[in-house]
Amino acid sequence: MIPRIDLQQQINPTYFSFLEALADSGFRGDIERGYASRLAVATDNSVYQCLPQAVVFPRSSQDLVVMLTLAGKEAYRDIRFSPRGGGTGTNGQSLNDNIVVDLSRHMHQLLTLDAEGRRVRVQTGMVKDKLNQLVAPQDLFFSPDLSTSNRATIGGMINTDASGQGSLVYGKTSDHVLGVTAVLVDGTLIETGPVSGEALDQKLEEDSREGELYRCVYHSVTGHAGEIERRFPKLNRFLTGYDLKHVYDKHTHTLDLTRILCGSEGSLAFITEAWLDLTPIPKYRTLVNVKYDSFQSALRNAPLMVEAKALSVETVDSRVLNLAREDIIWHSVSDLIRDVPGKVMDGLNMVEYADQDEAAQRDKVEALCARLDELIKRGEAGIIGYQRCDDLASLNRIYAMRKKAVGLLGNAKGRKKPVAFVEDTAVPPEHLADYIMEFRQLLDDHGLQYGMFGHVDAGVLHVRPALDLTDPEQEVMLRRISDQVNALTAKYGGLMWGEHGKGYRSEYSPVFFGETLFTELRRIKSAFDPFNRLNPGKICTPLDSLEQLVSVDATKRGFFDRQIPVHVRDGFTQAMDCNGNGLCFDFEVRSPMCPSMKLTADRRHSPKGRAGLVREWLRQLSAQGFDPMAEEAAVMSRGTSVKGMVERIKHTLARRRGEYDFSHEVKEAMDGCLACKACSSQCPIKVDVPTFRARFLQLYHQRYQRPPKDYLVSWVESYTPWMAKAPGLVNPVMKNQWVKRGAASWLGMVDMPLVSNPSLKTLLADGPAGQFDLARLQGLSAEQKAKTVLIVQDPFTSFYDAQVVFDLVRLAKALGFAPVVLPFKPNGKAAHVKGFLRRFAAMAADSAQFLNQLARLGIPMMGVDPSLVLCYRDEYDKILGPARGDFEVLLPQEWLLRVLEQIPARQPAGEPWYLFAHCTEKTAKPATHQDWGRIFGHLGARLEPVAVGCCGMAGTYGHETRNLEGSRTLYGLSWAEPMGRLPRERCLATGFSCRSQVKRMEGQPVKHPVQALLSLLA
Repeated sequence: MIPRIDLQQQINPTYFSFLEALADSGFRGDIERGYASRLAVATDNSVYQCLPQAVVFPRSSQDLVVMLTLAGKEAYRDIRFSPRGGGTGTNGQSLNDNIVVDLSRHMHQLLTLDAEGRRVRVQTGMVKDKLNQLVAPQDLFFSPDLSTSNRATIGGMINTDASGQGSLVYGKTSDHVLGVTAVLVDGTLIETGPVSGEALDQKLEEDSREGELYRCVYHSVTGHAGEIERRFPKLNRFLTGYDLKHVYDKHTHTLDLTRILCGSEGSLAFITEAWLDLTPIPKYRTLVNVKYDSFQSALRNAPLMVEAKALSVETVDSRVLNLAREDIIWHSVSDLIRDVPGKVMDGLNMVEYADQDEAAQRDKVEALCARLDELIKRGEAGIIGYQRCDDLASLNRIYAMRKKAVGLLGNAKGRKKPVAFVEDTAVPPEHLADYIMEFRQLLDDHGLQYGMFGHVDAGVLHVRPALDLTDPEQEVMLRRISDQVNALTAKYGGLMWGEHGKGYRSEYSPVFFGETLFTELRRIKSAFDPFNRLNPGKICTPLDSLEQLVSVDATKRGFFDRQIPVHVRDGFTQAMDCNGNGLCFDFEVRSPMCPSMKLTADRRHSPKGRAGLVREWLRQLSAQGFDPMAEEAAVMSRGTSVKGMVERIKHTLARRRGEYDFSHEVKEAMDGCLACKACSSQCPIKVDVPTFRARFLQLYHQRYQRPPKDYLVSWVESYTPWMAKAPGLVNPVMKNQWVKRGAASWLGMVDMPLVSNPSLKTLLADGPAGQFDLARLQGLSAEQKAKTVLIVQDPFTSFYDAQVVFDLVRLAKALGFAPVVLPFKPNGKAAHVKGFLRRFAAMAADSAQFLNQLARLGIPMMGVDPSLVLCYRDEYDKILGPARGDFEVLLPQEWLLRVLEQIPARQPAGEPWYLFAHCTEKTAKPATHQDWGRIFGHLGARLEPVAVGCCGMAGTYGHETRNLEGSRTLYGLSWAEPMGRLPRERCLATGFSCRSQVKRMEGQPVKHPVQALLSLLA
């Protein structure tokens, strides 16, 4: 039995008092002091970990004014703050041990859109891709790009002065920020923007807090103009934090404090709103994927692309390409980046052209292609081929692969994982190839594996050496490499931080700026934040401060992880391997990734948050000498004892009395998971929450009593077949209002589905499909077996939606096959979801034995519901290992594709059908839409996939009383609109839970795709 975990780092009394006062001061945002909430923001996408005192989520600029004004009182002068946006930083920019102020939860509104003036005003918690989604109807976009654009916030982009692909043309974030609303450390609200001529002279004379800032910045830049010009490298990725070079224009006598705030990493003020410059969306875009025999050839050839007036040139090495090939995302680009027969592609340049003029675009692209053809013909430059791509959808697929490649590096096998700490160096592009040769030699001398890619047009290299930071010696190596790369970058006239900000690399700032300019940075910090209260230790410290800058030697995640025994870490890789890349924070409601994060905007309820909580849970168990792996093995082999039941009741009563146990905080986060498994395939690291969630629940409930509904759900495959025998008796009882109210209040379950009437047994009574006879099947000839298909039942479709199974039988018959419905065998999925792993293992072993016996017949087997069918492939493999055997249960579309050539094709006709695919299905099987589309097309129908996220039902999640509101909200996020717009009779859903949710929300059901196919053959 797991022990109680009562250890949690306590909040400093002064901070606790401040938070109490803040709650009473008119602050309208959220204040979170729980250990789990603090842990959720103790990490980002860097190697560091730092636990804050608390997390606050303001709702407006005024909330920040209230908070900082209160912090100005004498009693709270030691309180410090750090801003946080998407939490995707690779260098710990938002990590600190004070109060983290997260603007992403509430402050994400578009405030003003001036399409004619090509500008927009937003709150800085807005996600970059969300902004572009909102302004796209005006043919405009916010052009600075970055690989984390679907979760990075505008505030984070401003504070790190982010940039990425296309920066030679589009510039950095600071080039597009017209002005900001900022709150200073004393609560003063200021608006920034260009101030020129007499207006600037008046500002410089103004006796105010703002005037003081203008004077300080003005004197720093005008008094050291020569040193600034000498020190700042001539790079597209200029020296940020603070941007002394661009803040003042002496020719127009214009000063813009915005430039100082861009790249300041929250060390000067809180940026709450911003006016942004928008760019017209190019009408014509072309991507030329140039393939090379080596990464070095790709690098050496990149200047040719830049000279050819490309918008951007992105280079990827073979390691990154091979990782992409192993991920589900490769299926979407494999036809766009094909291998060259007889050649090995070890490097790739992705060269994009964009223009408003079609002729100009065509001339540029054709000129490059002609040059490439010439080089290939002569066998020069290591070019082995190229592909041209002109349609926007294909371009977006390729860039999605490129963006995901950043995270895919973290999915390397073994304990050594590519980590970010020297991943965004920038040097003059003409020196990049030589610089990379030295960089690679440096890493090779340390015997390290690594992947490389980057924006070669801007001289930016992304490299992540593979280290195991649970090994103290490799943490020392990280420091050594960091120092060496710092020196190497300086040698080539470059920057240590070309894209991703400084964060814990701030200790290198004095070297790059030099003593004179670094002193001016400190002077500016003193003017804005004299007592070092805003993100202390980042960029620089105030002039009179004796505090040190943060360092790459700061505490890392590896320090905490090494406290967990190796065999436990290896046993929980689904959680331990999370590197914080944050793809699970994706804002897009039509994406299946983590519906609970979209529902709550609470990072505890994301795969990253849950993985972090499990890591800490394992660490604290280990600190008490408890081995969760040994306990798991014991639980799987022993039954329930009276002593254990008594202990569980005692501990459950203690929980009700308010006794603290960190396991309760972990449990709360796990309860929000819908077990959709999107994370297990969509996450580049393959963080698998449903798997470690089930394991956690099993151990948690050895100590604490389960609620009745858990037993109701886990036993569904036992009692439902009996209910299905008497639908005329069962359904009236289930419809009774007293029964419904009792189920809601006593069991915590609502809207329980009715069993099918007529039942599947009744529907099959008159035909051979329901007559399973193993001996007869064994006696079939090879030809007869080839025309037979076995249908594997699942508890939900067979007993609650029997017509779908019957129609699948009819479809198989109509196609000339002899279907046989197998006897029902419990699948165990429901037991797994609730953490009854001992029972699940027994059910899985029994079903696997039966299905392996049938597999030896050589007759294909097919199941209806994707969640249950895919359980045979994933959960069975994990729980049974080799004992699972090699049986195969196909999805309907997989079987249909195998026999499609035997079916006469038809000419397309009629109105389209609309496919709403199940989340688990379309993430585990990314070709789902294409497969169904091919089948419908072959039978003369048009099928259009509908992009939706989670429907909100997710098995029994939507039937639980506590989840009802969330279930309805999730449906409203992406399903309600297309269901209201499209003809309902043409809408199709593959998942039983999806069809149940539509019936509940819309009052009428939708069909399964096999039912639509059957109607086509009628």
